[in-house]
Amino acid sequence: MKKILVTGGLGFIGSNLIDLLISKKYYVVNIDKVSYSSNFYNTKDYKNSKKYKFIKCNIKDKKLKKIIFKYKPTAIFNLAAETHVDRSIENPKNFIDNNIVGVFNLLECFKDYSKKHKSKLIHISTDEVYGDILSGRSSENYPYRPSSPYAASKAASDHLISSYIRTYKIPAIVTNCSNNYGPKQHPEKLIPKLIYNILNNKPLPIYGKGKNSREWIYVKDHCEALLKVFLKGKIGEFYNIGSNKNLNNLQVSNELINISKKNFRVGKKVKILLVKDRPGHDRRYALNSNKIKNKLGWHPRTNFRQGIKLTFDWYYNNRSYYKLLSKKDIMRRIGKG
Repeated sequence: MKKILVTGGLGFIGSNLIDLLISKKYYVVNIDKVSYSSNFYNTKDYKNSKKYKFIKCNIKDKKLKKIIFKYKPTAIFNLAAETHVDRSIENPKNFIDNNIVGVFNLLECFKDYSKKHKSKLIHISTDEVYGDILSGRSSENYPYRPSSPYAASKAASDHLISSYIRTYKIPAIVTNCSNNYGPKQHPEKLIPKLIYNILNNKPLPIYGKGKNSREWIYVKDHCEALLKVFLKGKIGEFYNIGSNKNLNNLQVSNELINISKKNFRVGKKVKILLVKDRPGHDRRYALNSNKIKNKLGWHPRTNFRQGIKLTFDWYYNNRSYYKLLSKKDIMRRIGKG
């Protein structure tokens, strides 16, 4: 049975990726430092599986190298990262430590490991490295223009990966994905926070005028793309992963309100509330994902209306998920600058 190591596997995308990998008969080693955004609820369905092993470890830790050499993975998917823009505005140091220094340590470990064992490193990044895309869509050749400390830290990690590919010939691939949504996402992010507020009869806070546009992809489609990149992707390449579907925050909010009204009685306080915008807020992200579609044959399967219904249903049926989280982490406004 082939072994795959997933960093950040207690988080949103990581746990969904583990779901997929286990269903495909891989043995998965999950490395996670267990932070506020980690949740053991995300892996409860397979915590006792013979195909799954959890190890508490920060990718900055020295013991990471021992873990890699012990389990001898045929692939490492790096999803360990600080990801919330608002938190990066409030405390950028955590993002430098985890997204840059942590990736450097992972690279040093993988550099030595890959000399002796056949393996691939798949580094998962973001469309935010490209900055504002006011028109058109950014291809893999588009210049990096990050706007937030979060995006800058991810851009730095991408450059580190690229430099190790060229200088040390490590077998690595970088993916840049658009905004994910779906089950198991921490409610500091827009969609699960809106669902939480809908379920608890609270207003729906939206930054600025609500016109900021994002490209939305259902998390399970993203995970299918990551598996495709591991199996068929070319070493040293970058691949954009997106849905080609943009919606602004008002459209997302209204879609959620409409879906929720079909499922239960929505409270009177559930209304869109425009709040002060965050500093440096990019207006639009949009990816050109033709490369992964044409070269690897991947296409997203889930349209937004299907995906947002599946997402709402999961949170509605897993309301105990919210109870495991700090209310302060859900409700407190951060990143005001």
